[in-house]
Amino acid sequence: MWILLAIASAFFAALTSILAKIGIEGMSSNLATAIRTVVVLVMAWAIVFISGAHSGIHNITQKSWLFLILSGIATGLSWLCYFKALQLGDASRVVPIDKFSVVITMVLAFTILGEAMTAKTIVGGALITLGTFVLIL
Repeated sequence: MWILLAIASAFFAALTSILAKIGIEGMSSNLATAIRTVVVLVMAWAIVFISGAHSGIHNITQKSWLFLILSGIATGLSWLCYFKALQLGDASRVVPIDKFSVVITMVLAFTILGEAMTAKTIVGGALITLGTFVLIL
């Protein structure tokens, strides 16, 4: 099931890039990011209430609050940078650089989370890096 969700995520991320590139034409990328964020906020809270997950809000620890807030700040900064880059550059070149976050995530997972570094992850990360450079040069 997680594989299907990951594929759906990749599809919607790709669609997001194309729709955003069309939508930000002639407007501030920061305003576009804010509009997108409001839509995501409304959708996320609607899903929380529809699924009944809101009842667990009282069980969230201080540590979870802190790291979720920090994650939200990182997401916001990422979206602001992404939308500005998308406004200024070609989607076919901006998106591969943005997706280089896969390799950065792998490095952070190894160093911060202590996840296992295998030959497969090293080769995969190297291939993604190589592919990113091929696409942007």
